[in-house]
Amino acid sequence: MKGGYIVGPETVRMLELGHPWVIADRFTRKWPKGRSGDLVELTDERGRVLATALLDPEDRVVARVLGHGKMRLDRPWVQERVERAAALRRDHADLTETTAYRLVNGEGDGLPGLTVERYGEHLMVQLYSAAWKPYLPLVTSALQQVFSPSGIYEKFRPQKTRELAGESRGKKYSRLLAGTAAPGRVTVRENGLDFLVTLEEELNTGLFLDQRANRRDLMGRCRGKRILNLFSYTGAFSVAAAAAGAERVTSVDASAHYLDWAKENFSVNRLNPKRHEFIEGDCLAVLKELQRQGRLFDLILMDPPSFSTTRQSRFTTRGGTSDLVEASLPLLVAGGLLITSSNHQKVDLADYLKELRRAALQAGSELWVIRVAAQPEDFPYPVTFPEGRYLKYIISVKY
Repeated sequence: MKGGYIVGPETVRMLELGHPWVIADRFTRKWPKGRSGDLVELTDERGRVLATALLDPEDRVVARVLGHGKMRLDRPWVQERVERAAALRRDHADLTETTAYRLVNGEGDGLPGLTVERYGEHLMVQLYSAAWKPYLPLVTSALQQVFSPSGIYEKFRPQKTRELAGESRGKKYSRLLAGTAAPGRVTVRENGLDFLVTLEEELNTGLFLDQRANRRDLMGRCRGKRILNLFSYTGAFSVAAAAAGAERVTSVDASAHYLDWAKENFSVNRLNPKRHEFIEGDCLAVLKELQRQGRLFDLILMDPPSFSTTRQSRFTTRGGTSDLVEASLPLLVAGGLLITSSNHQKVDLADYLKELRRAALQAGSELWVIRVAAQPEDFPYPVTFPEGRYLKYIISVKY
């Protein structure tokens, strides 16, 4: 345990309110030189001990709180946190016919900067802070003891993840920590449907687990409907809609690679992709063309990444949502459903609703919100950590 890590009054107040992060400021710049993973004691200017934290001097979040008072970061401590996380999922998460979900949700399970996801018989550890690297053997050992997986992978989230996402095809961002390797693409279950994921290549596995409950909700809304899925990625929402009886699903994405992956996901669920539609292109440009063709849909869904770039345009959730919604509304029938989603942590719900309001006014439409949802139970967050409620999923009716 290292001392001499004094925090300023604003950070003292945040720590006393239970927030688990220390953000770099003029006080942290005076800290003793340390290495990522050092266990440090945070004090106020009078020397009062506030918390024990993991140091990450190269990150904007320079320290992540593990507990208050003195503690040891050892195998029993890690295993207790993992067991507590496992119990929360067992007791409170609806994982019916599901083999892909989050086992450890960082700050939400008392392990800030560290997540663990299950993909069938394999686990994926993701490090959002280099501070956890020295403790990977402890984490791996605890996961083996509690879950007995076939294999455990580690994925480090690099800086500028958003910019790299479009360039990650074929690149390896993972390594096997323990057990046996996954055989190429792995088939996992979610809500009784099959999806192909990759544990070794690309920044993302091909399935965003935080939308599981929302995909289940969608399945109850789309029988006999014409569905437009923008930023469709590998088609998880599209498969859910088609499997639930949608008349026709139109999936739009800028990446031919992901559209091919989506077609494979249709096929593994015995859904004929030829009975549906897959369009490669920039979503705003495609919307313009669909409107020119006079196309109409009963349900339009958009779950864009926080950041994406194509040759035609640059899209960001902050400020881009209203343009996207405005362009979508003319294609939606009266009484149709608009489903909009954002995982941008820095855009809160009130600001996101303002984006929808702006779009509706510009399009001359009325939108009535009927449901607001977030991530499912396997993505818990402390009430002291509002950043943990990042996912916004809003269902509106157009009039």
